[in-house]
Amino acid sequence: MSRVRQVGLLAAGCQPWNKDVCAASGDRFAYCATLAIYIYQLDHRYNEFKLHAIMSEHKKTITAISWCPHNPDLFASSSTDNLVILWNVAEQKVIAKLDSIKETPACLGWCWNIDDAVAFVSQKGPLHIWTISGPDSGVSVHKEAHSFVSDICIFRWHTQKKGKVAFGHIDGSISIFQPGCKNQKHVLRPESLEGTDEEDPVTALEWDPLSTDYLLVANLHYGIRLLDSESLYCITTFNLPSAAVSVQCLAWVPSAPGMFITGDSQVGILRIWNVSRTTPLENFKLKKTGFHCLHVVNSPPKKKFSVQSPNKNHYTSSTSEAVPPPNLTKNQAFSLPPGHVVCCFLDGGVGLYDMGAKKWDFLRELGHVETIFDCKFKPDDPNLLATASFDGTIKVWDINTLTAVYTSPGNEGVIFALSWAPGDLNCIAGATSRNGAFIWDIQKGKIIQRFNEHGKNGIFHIAWSHKDSKRIATCSGDGFCIIRTVDGKLLHKYKHPAAVFGCDWSQNNNSVRIWDYTQDACIRILNGHTAPVRGLMWNTEIPYLLISGSWDYTIKVWDTRGGVCLDTVYDHGADVYGLTCHPDRPFTMASCSRDSTVRLWSLIPLITPLQINILADRSWDEIIGNTDNAIRQDSPPRLCGKVSRDIKQEIEKPTCNPRVKKLRLFSECLSPPGGSDNLWNLVAVIKGQDDSLLPQNYCKGIVHLKHLIKFRTSEAQELTTIKMSKFGGGIGAPTKEKKLKEAAEIHLRLGQIQRYCELMVELGEWDKALSVAPGVSVKYWKKLMQRRADQLIQEDKDDVIPYCIATGDVKKLVNFFVSRGQLKEALLIAQAACEGNIQNLQVSTPPKGASNSDEIYEDFNELLHQVIHELAEWYFQDGRAVLAACCHLAVDDIELAMAYLIRGNELELAVSVGTILGEPAAPAMHYALQLLARKCMMIPMWNLAADLLLMTPDSEAHLVKLCAFYPGCVEEINDLHKKCSLPPAEECIQLAETARADGNVFETIKYYLLSQEPEKALPIGIDFVKGCISNSNWTLDTVYPVLDLMSYMPTEKLLSHTCTEARNELLILCGYIGALLAIRRQYRSIVPALYEYTSQLLKRRVVSVPLKIEHLAEELDAWRACTQSAKQSSEDSPYTPPSDSQRTVYETLLKRLKEEPLKGITGPDYVTGSNLPSHSDIHISCLTGLKIQGPVYFLEDGKSAISLNDALMWAKVNPFSPLGTGIRLNPF
Repeated sequence: MSRVRQVGLLAAGCQPWNKDVCAASGDRFAYCATLAIYIYQLDHRYNEFKLHAIMSEHKKTITAISWCPHNPDLFASSSTDNLVILWNVAEQKVIAKLDSIKETPACLGWCWNIDDAVAFVSQKGPLHIWTISGPDSGVSVHKEAHSFVSDICIFRWHTQKKGKVAFGHIDGSISIFQPGCKNQKHVLRPESLEGTDEEDPVTALEWDPLSTDYLLVANLHYGIRLLDSESLYCITTFNLPSAAVSVQCLAWVPSAPGMFITGDSQVGILRIWNVSRTTPLENFKLKKTGFHCLHVVNSPPKKKFSVQSPNKNHYTSSTSEAVPPPNLTKNQAFSLPPGHVVCCFLDGGVGLYDMGAKKWDFLRELGHVETIFDCKFKPDDPNLLATASFDGTIKVWDINTLTAVYTSPGNEGVIFALSWAPGDLNCIAGATSRNGAFIWDIQKGKIIQRFNEHGKNGIFHIAWSHKDSKRIATCSGDGFCIIRTVDGKLLHKYKHPAAVFGCDWSQNNNSVRIWDYTQDACIRILNGHTAPVRGLMWNTEIPYLLISGSWDYTIKVWDTRGGVCLDTVYDHGADVYGLTCHPDRPFTMASCSRDSTVRLWSLIPLITPLQINILADRSWDEIIGNTDNAIRQDSPPRLCGKVSRDIKQEIEKPTCNPRVKKLRLFSECLSPPGGSDNLWNLVAVIKGQDDSLLPQNYCKGIVHLKHLIKFRTSEAQELTTIKMSKFGGGIGAPTKEKKLKEAAEIHLRLGQIQRYCELMVELGEWDKALSVAPGVSVKYWKKLMQRRADQLIQEDKDDVIPYCIATGDVKKLVNFFVSRGQLKEALLIAQAACEGNIQNLQVSTPPKGASNSDEIYEDFNELLHQVIHELAEWYFQDGRAVLAACCHLAVDDIELAMAYLIRGNELELAVSVGTILGEPAAPAMHYALQLLARKCMMIPMWNLAADLLLMTPDSEAHLVKLCAFYPGCVEEINDLHKKCSLPPAEECIQLAETARADGNVFETIKYYLLSQEPEKALPIGIDFVKGCISNSNWTLDTVYPVLDLMSYMPTEKLLSHTCTEARNELLILCGYIGALLAIRRQYRSIVPALYEYTSQLLKRRVVSVPLKIEHLAEELDAWRACTQSAKQSSEDSPYTPPSDSQRTVYETLLKRLKEEPLKGITGPDYVTGSNLPSHSDIHISCLTGLKIQGPVYFLEDGKSAISLNDALMWAKVNPFSPLGTGIRLNPF
């Protein structure tokens, strides 16, 4: 198992270099960074798109991608390393490669007329067609499409007319080829270019899906035209709002005939058009930066909930005749049906926009699109991480939400390095390749200072002194290291004999260490990387721990005492450049790479013994040490840095409970970001901490239920009164209007309807306000109607009529008509009122006690818990178990919160939190301690495991297992027995014989296992289990404790040839009982594998157990049939109800299983990072046959792999490896 865990990923943005770099098919869409393709897939349960895979095989810039029109699992990509690759998305693997191309494929597209053919073309042709399979496989050249005068920008195959293809050129012309027809080269240039040499590149080109001849073309300057490819005639020229507007991309809307959309190049305006009109129907400003490309998703995502029944007319009332639909204005008549657009912007932003709802379904504001050379945490706010990139920008990220919050102005060339200003100055210094160094003021959003002392030479490193905030040092390719003040005054200039790649300020005032290299002696060479090493970082707490990042795409962690590589991380898809350590969490680090991603890592698995020492409340000597002792060979890890010293100092202050403070401070220090602070704040609230002591950022996370209304109301008020600063509020800062809308939505959800209405009125959205105003009172609604009427009268609008009539305000309406000279209208209204047709609305108060408030509260409370559970599941399935636990703590459900921490394998955190929460958390905490003890057995630290088990009540059975499995000599074994209050090994034989004579099977097995002849326990236990399951009324709880106890027989004894038959029977019985336990715990992913494992052992090994392969198959089929819901069925596998016999078999199973005793522990395990794809997702699970996403666990042969989630679930129900070797599985 990897000892470095990936806990966060900042995905790259979409590259702005090439045209066809986004595509969509069904419930997936994809976009290209420079070196990798990002695949997002719709999660139907939560109706949101999630990053599903990163395809990283190209070593140079990707030029285009194209999704197969016939198979949604296939797409092709091309790159500047003269390579075309065919991918299978479902299997996440390369199917075919074409690397014999002579020229760079600039454009790429699937051939619509051939199932397995991809076409690609270089700048001037020819068009190549690669047939991937079949008798004609290979590459052929299009007979006519070659020798173009102007470079090709884009080409498109016709979707209906076989072999018809159109090319768009740099000079603005179009080329059209069609079998059996005259070929047209470089025709239909915009009229303004005729007779000139000027260029106006074709930026977009799409065939009309409803026509064989019509072609929609966009030129960068001339705009959009609808062309007839047969007559070579321009049918329509569409009018853009101004000459300054240029179109970057366009697409037809398949669900709306005749409609298409365009994206502007300067500003992110999405325009909606219909071919029958020359001007746009609607314009949506989506971003400040221009579009790069867009793609309409053919089948929009299904919504999770449907408000109305699909078979009812939308305008039909259940109590009256159908009401005709409302009259539409000219533009509204063209309103779009629901449609989704993948939008990619020039700043790297990517999103999925719902045109019908006019909102983002998914949006990543921006991302780096090129190599990230450096990354640094902000010293005074480590939740912010800055990155410097080849794309000429510095971006600042919130590592809790993994979103960008600020970006520098850009256009700086390559930025090699950055350095935060000390304190709260909120500035960053950057070092560039050609433009010197600069200071960027984040709040002002501009560059406030530049330094040009190095001329045009590249500056490779920059360091802002944190001892003297006025000094900045740089080093450069010119061989100089320069120190200057922030206002540009030169202080020192040091000359080196060659280019200087690094410089830094000493962070320690008290000592200076000088190293003498004159001895020409190298004390250690760390071999392992296969390419140059760019990033190096010492851990700030463990002095011998060194992390290196290399151009071989890997990160390695070294124990420099012996030069041992502790772990190698392969997740980056290109050269690793920058490494940085979190200032407050020294075992959380970030790395950046040429693959344009930033990844967050936890190094905690490297110091597991130390973490468990803290939980076991060991002495300070076993937690904190000094550097000299720590760097000695084979000494256990000790914390030696400033963070741990500060924690110790804080704990030793006079306080009511140092144990609580110790657990919390070390937990926050050792846990990665992503919810641990939030969790501890909620624990403090539950334990009665005063609200005034809660940190300022508490309200930004998951807050306790009793604070929810208070904080959300406060947030709404803040949004309402906010004053926008001159320099804005960061990336995509919302306008005041947007903030008011957001505040209104919060008030509405809080049930504060009147405040919502007033904000809607302020925004001019009277209809929304009036539609919900009766929820306040009819009196308030009438008052609001009157205010609206007064406003409309002032504006002299006819719209006032229904408002006055609805409220019965006849006098106001009559005066309105009279003032306008519409006397007949005024007369009509007055007459209608006289005849009683217009009633003055009377407001009455309902009688008190009309409803049972207690019942209503119960209903609402139940609903609240349902919503909380759904939110917790959403976090959990997203690989954020800690935040899932926070959801349950927010409603005081301590048991479920603990269960989610255990299912997320956050065992240390569960024990820390459970210790403080006390009795409600005790059962789950004791289970976590048992799992941690198993973890200690792997390290191995047997005494520490015993200490953990001694913290649990009724621990004897678990201590027996620990001692039985201990592999030491007799003296060591007896010492451990004594610690665990168990008799010496020599006495255990006699105790076993006595228990056997008394007929006590469990005690017999227990003492035999503790003796020097543990193999004697096997036949007794196995015969007992076989006897139990031979009866029809046996239960899981009868046989599992015995099997579990026997599984702790020492491995060397179990694997001896004398135990072969007994071992095989033990493995089979553990496999079968494990399958039943997995059903009880709802470990769906491993149930089939456990049944298959048991069946295979029954087939291949000579045993005598009361199990039959046919019976196992029958049980598995019954479980599948009875647990598959209609919701999980699909078109490929429609839902079929279980048969009567299957129901009977499944009911018998349930009677054996009974209920899981620990609340909430049922359901799959899902560790942090499970949702994060890697560039190196190459491992196939030997359990499922599917590619593993997230952490991988290698089995004992070093080759077979399963996911860590499956390994954890397997080990909780069956202690033995899936390979059937008899080796225990210990993935904790």
